[in-house]
Amino acid sequence: MATRLDRKLVAETALGLLNDVGLDGLTLRRIAKELNVQAPALYWHFKNKQELLDEMATELYERMTAPLVAAGPDFGGGDWKALLTESCRGMRRTLLTYRDGGKVFGGTRLDNSASMRPMEIFMSALTAAGFRPHRAARAWFTVYTYTIGYVIEEQSVFPVPGEPWRDPTYDLDDRKRRLGADFPLTVVAGEEYFGDTARGFDDGLRAVIAGIEATLLEDG
Repeated sequence: MATRLDRKLVAETALGLLNDVGLDGLTLRRIAKELNVQAPALYWHFKNKQELLDEMATELYERMTAPLVAAGPDFGGGDWKALLTESCRGMRRTLLTYRDGGKVFGGTRLDNSASMRPMEIFMSALTAAGFRPHRAARAWFTVYTYTIGYVIEEQSVFPVPGEPWRDPTYDLDDRKRRLGADFPLTVVAGEEYFGDTARGFDDGLRAVIAGIEATLLEDG
């Protein structure tokens, strides 16, 4: 019996192809070939590639927020900082699983039904911690955009998911040889930016959350 073609199946198939072809190589024609259908069949479900990316992002968001939705406001042990930290770490882990995952996710329009429940949990937890609603929204959006932006930059350094291969442009020893004599502080900056990106993510996230506490939680 033939598999029923729907938006979710197409999005899942597209995500499965990402590590092979990347975002630039991901076309409706390539996805149709993987599904063993003609390309026009996909246009019943998606008018263009952007609509497909929106659906792929929605699928990714459902996956990355599944632990949050299952636990509710108790995710992170009931501590708002832990909730933001663990949510962003989970988002990063999910996006890094896919080649160009940050670019696929960034700037897309999520299906409302997928995003409303997680957002309500974030807002409930943050307002319970003392944030005013508008500031709670700003707090989450700040760490959310930090995470997406960081992953996009991180994947330019390590483009192959699960592999330690580094783009030669960011080779630290080469940068030190070329730049060390004239730009020693720039070399140090490069070591921080392009070295241990996992540690760098956590360091930056702590700084962002500390700033949120200092500027958005004030006045209750």
